[in-house]
Amino acid sequence: MDSNFKKQLEETACKVRIGIIEGVHAAKSGHPGGSLSIAEILTYLYFKEMNIDPQNPKDSKRDRFVLSKGHAAPALYATLAQRGYFSPDELLHLRHIGYMLQGHPDMKNIPGVDMSTGSLGQGISAAVGMALSSKHFGDNFNVYTILGDGEIEEGQVWEAAMFAANKGLDNLTAFIDLNNLQIDGTIDEVNSAKPVDKKFEAFGWHTITINGNDFDQIEAALAEAKTVDKPVAIIAETIKGKGVSYMENAVNWHGAAPNDELYEVAMTELREALAAFN
Repeated sequence: MDSNFKKQLEETACKVRIGIIEGVHAAKSGHPGGSLSIAEILTYLYFKEMNIDPQNPKDSKRDRFVLSKGHAAPALYATLAQRGYFSPDELLHLRHIGYMLQGHPDMKNIPGVDMSTGSLGQGISAAVGMALSSKHFGDNFNVYTILGDGEIEEGQVWEAAMFAANKGLDNLTAFIDLNNLQIDGTIDEVNSAKPVDKKFEAFGWHTITINGNDFDQIEAALAEAKTVDKPVAIIAETIKGKGVSYMENAVNWHGAAPNDELYEVAMTELREALAAFN
């Protein structure tokens, strides 16, 4: 990857993280941990990979994205704001009555959101349906989705995986956010789905394991995904809460908002990281 472009992506991911913290703090609720972990994946998809146009968000030929782990909506919203779908000022009204950005993605009211999600396990099924539609009608768009590692404990995920492979949906790529934490603890303590790659392979998918916070590895994985004739699961090993020191690998930040003091700590760290790019 060109070093200057990589730097631009890293800077954008930092801005996405700032938007996540600003939104969750303003809402006094939300899910920062699993939002921060996927900043690089979303940044690469929206600023490099996907065929999209913020000025024409309903273009029938656009690539689709489904946030299957819908509680990570702050990350999607912050990415869409950076990409120009709406003003970053909207993030300050997250979860406020009468405003656009609610706790889970809403395809009816938010530009750039392709599927309303939140009930875990259902987003991947919608993504499979979109990919099947693309094949059936010859629209030739690609579909991308992000699932949580706790989410893949849901049986519906594996029904969708089986269907996708049986229908040869090589236009479908799923990122598994393997940050090893869910709301009640580590995934090993709750109900581990490991080995994740072997399970997807058993259901007929091609799998790739990467560091999901590394742009070079994300790029290489997506390039490899284009070379296979089956759906692809990218097992993205990430750090939950990445970018905010006290949130990293801390399960208590799965679904909690920082108070004013901790907000300032987080913003200081992120602003310093952003300033380093200039």
